[in-house]
Amino acid sequence: MYYGFDVGGTKIEFGAFNEKLERVATERVPTPGDDYDKLVDTLVSIIEKADKEFACEGYVGIGIPGIEDAENGTLLTSNIPAAMGRNLRKDLESRLGRSVAIDNDANCFALSEAWDEALQGEKSVLGLILGTGFGGGLVYDGQVFSGKNHVAGELGHTRMPIDGWFHLGENAPLFDCGCKNKGCIDNYLSGRGFEQLYTHYYGEQLKAIEIITRHAEGEPKAVEHVDRFMELLAICFANLFTGLDPHVVVLGGGLSNFELIYSEMPKRLPKHLLSVSRVPMIIKAKHGDAGGVRGAAFLNIKQ
Repeated sequence: MYYGFDVGGTKIEFGAFNEKLERVATERVPTPGDDYDKLVDTLVSIIEKADKEFACEGYVGIGIPGIEDAENGTLLTSNIPAAMGRNLRKDLESRLGRSVAIDNDANCFALSEAWDEALQGEKSVLGLILGTGFGGGLVYDGQVFSGKNHVAGELGHTRMPIDGWFHLGENAPLFDCGCKNKGCIDNYLSGRGFEQLYTHYYGEQLKAIEIITRHAEGEPKAVEHVDRFMELLAICFANLFTGLDPHVVVLGGGLSNFELIYSEMPKRLPKHLLSVSRVPMIIKAKHGDAGGVRGAAFLNIKQ
């Protein structure tokens, strides 16, 4: 059995998957965000209960909104204060007497999609999340690629490319980022960035869904904004695709539900790619909110 945990700032979701990768158990509990011992106890309790139910010691995988330090195993995770700077993997392994896999939740999202039946034959899958922030995960031959420092896939903290600045014009905004740098594409391509750009150019604060609704109604400012954003998305995607050259790109997060993206990217991307490059297949994530749990469980699957 494969056990997956999606540990978020407010809730922990658990899923157990059999050898056919079918989900056979589900549980959701509040995250003890300020009590580390209670966090560990909660995870151990769920695992031990599943072991008893399925009469086995399941493989354990955990997805978190953060990064495990590659040298000492401590966590960088602002959404789960209790776990910040703690070695969750080591502590769980000590309690459970078995190995535990931990990875970033965006990597788990990408892995979940890569192990979908329709994509299992693909050599590389790039998962991109256009949600509150912008980030991603890289999967090669069915395995997450985390890089030397476990930051591979932190694409939101690459900087806006120069052609993106030119496209945004003389009045281009230089947004501050939570990583302490400026100009990270996290603040432009995310749902939050979509809204920030609209406010910057038009002086009005609107939610993304309101802008998209106005666009569908043909409202001039919304139409202009969406056109500007789609071109910016194509420019930034082209830079990422040139460096990573993925076979398939899967989009998740709230803004990925904007259907126009899937018709506009194939039209806009070619002029920003190398002449020998072809636009990869770009599709919407299939597993939605369940992706984090699925991907965490699949961290222990070997191709």
